[in-house]
Amino acid sequence: MRTLLLLAPLFAAFPAIPAVAQDAGSSAFCLFALPAENGSQRAINLGIVQYVDVRTDEVRIYYGGGNLGSGYEARIPVKSRDEADAVLARLRRTAANCAKPVSGGSP
Repeated sequence: MRTLLLLAPLFAAFPAIPAVAQDAGSSAFCLFALPAENGSQRAINLGIVQYVDVRTDEVRIYYGGGNLGSGYEARIPVKSRDEADAVLARLRRTAANCAKPVSGGSP
């Protein structure tokens, strides 16, 4: 199954979810909340994501690595391809929101 997507170029073309990335303005530091695990909430920086593998049972986000698979992966369990596509859409919206300039005046 070839469902690998390079995220960075795709994210800029999609609308955002303000509640996910409220303090927008930097695609270099763009947090995406992962499902809580063992009482711990984690977020990954979308600026270091290498690719995403979308499956019918989970979405895998590979990030923070160099060559030959070094780095980390986050797994988000899903129940269907539609739910996996919804997670991918949320990733895109979050990244697009981070790429938007921060509105408002100077402090």
